[in-house]
Amino acid sequence: MPLKRLIVIMALAASAMLGAAQHATAQTAQIVQPNPPPRYARRRIEIYPRPPLYRRCVDWYELQYRPSGTVLYPQMRCWWVRG
Repeated sequence: MPLKRLIVIMALAASAMLGAAQHATAQTAQIVQPNPPPRYARRRIEIYPRPPLYRRCVDWYELQYRPSGTVLYPQMRCWWVRG
């Protein structure tokens, strides 16, 4: 095989391998650096009662019997009232 033909074949093979390596690096760069996930605001439950409504609450203390002893525990109950 003549030397010129061998050099041309080696050059073509080297350029093909270099192109394939660059293509593979571009694909891995896309896989390694994904876009950040979108940020969502947390949903909240908001209550807007009509103006003639207000909240009435009653609170009291209750004895609760536990293994460590009797405990005085605060309790509360609330509801909406038309005013």
